[in-house]
Amino acid sequence: MIEVRPGGRRRIDRVLAPDYVENLDQLDLVEVRARRDDAAQEETDLSYLRRLLHGRIDIVRAEQKRRATGGSQSVVDQLASILADNAVGPAMGSGRYQSLEPSRAEAHRRHVEALVSDADLSDVGALPDERLALALHTYQSEESSVSQRRRQVQQVMDLLNEQIGSRYRAGSASVDDLLAAESAKYTEGETR
Repeated sequence: MIEVRPGGRRRIDRVLAPDYVENLDQLDLVEVRARRDDAAQEETDLSYLRRLLHGRIDIVRAEQKRRATGGSQSVVDQLASILADNAVGPAMGSGRYQSLEPSRAEAHRRHVEALVSDADLSDVGALPDERLALALHTYQSEESSVSQRRRQVQQVMDLLNEQIGSRYRAGSASVDDLLAAESAKYTEGETR
């Protein structure tokens, strides 16, 4: 389960801390944007973790279906189709476009592998029914926890984006200032 630790040092602990979005109107725009970017990175990481979990859930369900219908084709032989079905299936979630890459992909992969010994999933057809059911339950519980945290992070992002938008609408922020700041960051990066 994805736990949030009050006062913790991880990004999710910061982003979901109650004071992260308090008094936003008193922060300068650079800080509000930095917080929004931090939240966006956390959402990207949680989305990546969800995708890993969905893939494993689909594999376990496919094996359960194969057993229930008496199918003879192994899940390994169907793997490309199983994972492709998830990729083109109905959209789930917020539908937000993500331009960021996961920052902790390897850590997320290890986390998912540790949930259920992935060595077992390498020969999913050999698992007894009860072990397969336990694996599915474990993955689904973790996916539910990750989805809940992702929704909370999205709510934080919405508040931060609203704060940024309201400043533009009120005229206290301008696109010219944003472009100048981005240009300065780009120029600074080139001189290093």
